[in-house]
Amino acid sequence: MLAPKKMKMRKPHRPDVRGVACRNTKIAFGSYALKAVTRGWVSAQQIESARRVISRYTKRGGKIWIRTFPHRAITSKGTQATMGSGKGIPDHYVAVVKPGNIIFELGGIDETVAKEAMELAAYKFPVKTKFITK
Repeated sequence: MLAPKKMKMRKPHRPDVRGVACRNTKIAFGSYALKAVTRGWVSAQQIESARRVISRYTKRGGKIWIRTFPHRAITSKGTQATMGSGKGIPDHYVAVVKPGNIIFELGGIDETVAKEAMELAAYKFPVKTKFITK
């Protein structure tokens, strides 16, 4: 699972998810990409699940680039914690995805195979996505 090695703040405030992406919006490495159309949080588990689907469908052919990384820690309190007992411990990590962000890139395989693999991966995400080519 993806997780940061070191963080400046262990328990950050909730991120602002407004606006559109201004970076990570163009295909840089591969020939095909999965681009977010709506905004939201994508967890490390969802990214790993989609990566597995893509690698299995392509039969480990080509190359996959993961363009988003879950930097943001989401905390949760224990079940027996009472009100006023402070902020909970980091539970999992999410990537803040805005419209226009590229999530995955693929290269070295046929376009029909890449499109189908990306469609299967898109089912794993809570944001709407679209398939784009270079």
